[in-house]
Amino acid sequence: MTSSSANPSSEPILTFEGQKYDLKTLPDEAKELVRGMQVADAQLRMHEDTLKVLVIGRQSLANQLQEKLKSVKPM
Repeated sequence: MTSSSANPSSEPILTFEGQKYDLKTLPDEAKELVRGMQVADAQLRMHEDTLKVLVIGRQSLANQLQEKLKSVKPM
């Protein structure tokens, strides 16, 4: 699903499953569903970014642990 206002006529267009729709002519319920999907997409991007930060942080911790364990004799 994509919606875009960067088209030549400046009309908001929804592209969904290969079909294009004029957002202004959609029923209010459909517009709410589109907004809900946009919010969900934004939340997914935010959480994906959070996961990337966590992965980097975990790798940093693993690197620090590896460095600290160099001076410790394993069992």
